[in-house]
Amino acid sequence: MATESPKNNSEEFGKTTKSSNKRAIIIAFIIIIAAVVGIKFYLDEASENESLQAELQETYGELDSISQQLDQKIAEIETLGGDVTELQLIRKNLEDEKEELRKSNNWAANQIKKYKDKVSGYEELLTLQDDKIKKLEQINEQLLTENTTLKTEKNVLNDSISDLKDRREELKSKVALASRLKAENIKVMAVNSRGKEREDEFRPRHIEQLKVTFNLAENNVAQPEGKNIILRVINPKGDILFDVATGSGSFMIEGKEMFYTAKQEILFDNTQQRLSFLYDRGEEYEEGVYQVELYADDYVIGKEKFVVK
Repeated sequence: MATESPKNNSEEFGKTTKSSNKRAIIIAFIIIIAAVVGIKFYLDEASENESLQAELQETYGELDSISQQLDQKIAEIETLGGDVTELQLIRKNLEDEKEELRKSNNWAANQIKKYKDKVSGYEELLTLQDDKIKKLEQINEQLLTENTTLKTEKNVLNDSISDLKDRREELKSKVALASRLKAENIKVMAVNSRGKEREDEFRPRHIEQLKVTFNLAENNVAQPEGKNIILRVINPKGDILFDVATGSGSFMIEGKEMFYTAKQEILFDNTQQRLSFLYDRGEEYEEGVYQVELYADDYVIGKEKFVVK
């Protein structure tokens, strides 16, 4: 049996050792490459997630900005009188999407695209609201112009009506003034116990009755109607000859009560009718100048004087 030489064993061992070292190097190299690839993959994925997160935050910021702008548009449209019901529903949906985006942990690219598309849609919506606001402003401006015109026309009409009322009142006052009666040919006479009449000046013993006669002047403005004709006889002391038993009384003129000597009611017929008062002596007449005043309702129609001596 042949025996292997030490030299051959040594060579075989050397070959085996070299082969093992070579495999170990290859395995180590593969491990290193795998580690490098894994680290690179991890870093790339982390970088992509960080980028997606930043983009998602940017999208949230855009949605929040749109929400604020939408609030302003709603306020403007409400001020201009427009309908904001639909916009308020859109705004609520926008707030829900903001909350959903804020709580989301899904950083996938398709999630980002979904909200990016919504941002574009909302921006287009805001542009449409700008157009709506411009139209509402134009309508409001037109309404304001029309309202101003109407107010101006109303003021002109009110002024015209006021002028017409003033003219009518003025005409009414003129007619009322022109329609006032006037006493003409006033005569004051003393009638004694035998029925003899004296004019102008007379003594107390001659006055059993005081007679005042006059005509009502022609007046084509005055309407035929009943009139109260009032006689006031004022003595030299300024007192009214007054006797209730003979028909004396009082009447109101310009809010003030005045006493009268006698009164009669007539029908004015614009025929220059002749009227007369016959007043019985109630007391002895004093000497001096007496004033006679005649009234139709509440205005003076004539005055005369007589003297007792």
